[in-house]
Amino acid sequence: MCTVFIYAANAQPSVKSNAAKNNPNSAVITFDNLVHDYGTVQKGADGNCEFKFKNTGKEPLILADVKASCGCTIPSWSKEPVLPGRTGTIKVNYTKMGNPGVISKQITVTSNAKNSTVVLSIKGTVVENNVPDKQPNSTVSPQK
Repeated sequence: MCTVFIYAANAQPSVKSNAAKNNPNSAVITFDNLVHDYGTVQKGADGNCEFKFKNTGKEPLILADVKASCGCTIPSWSKEPVLPGRTGTIKVNYTKMGNPGVISKQITVTSNAKNSTVVLSIKGTVVENNVPDKQPNSTVSPQK
């Protein structure tokens, strides 16, 4: 009787090396905003938002991966390199706008930039459609 053990490892290469960190010409990803706040929205509202960024480095920027903290947050981005001085967009679709409650999700962006990992956030509150809008306080003149 012969027993065979097979062990396989699947290691993904890192998109960032120490060379990128120490290279003064490396790509640098700079976001306009790191947080998108939907605010208080009615149930069924549009769950789409965008995060705009710019390559402020001197080499092409490659987004290796963009992952959300859960399956209800779906990011999409261009797989093409972003040249120095150019801009790009990460689109995010939060699919649970039909469920009342607090929104608090993260999107992790991994790239070949000096700042190779950036965490973006979406937040807000979804409320039922039948929640009445807050009425402004009325003013009453004092009686004389």
